[in-house]
Amino acid sequence: MSTGNRPLSPHLEIYRPQISMVLSISHRITGVGLGAGTLLLAYWLSAAAYGPDAFATAQAFMGSWFGRLLLFGFSYALFYHLCNGVRHLLWDIGWGFDLPTFRTTGLTVVAASAVLTIVTWIAAYAAA
Repeated sequence: MSTGNRPLSPHLEIYRPQISMVLSISHRITGVGLGAGTLLLAYWLSAAAYGPDAFATAQAFMGSWFGRLLLFGFSYALFYHLCNGVRHLLWDIGWGFDLPTFRTTGLTVVAASAVLTIVTWIAAYAAA
């Protein structure tokens, strides 16, 4: 069979970015980020098991500006993935497919993720 005359499927450069596309890609990216962040947290816990010197090294990294940036990103990814997962559960029961609700819930996921991340970090600093 010749495939030379068959049309190609449209790709990302054909479509204009829409909220559904951006949120779907973000959900996948945060899922990968959660996997990488879990490895970082496992390193931190392993360092605690290896002794005070290893833990001090891990704490120094986690307490640096770069470590805190990674932890902030990890916490945002966690809350985004959680909120978007709840949105998907609502879709599973058949709610939220009309366009106004679809857009509103998408923006709510982004806003709720940001608010939950900021509240968590404020609470963490208040407790310290």
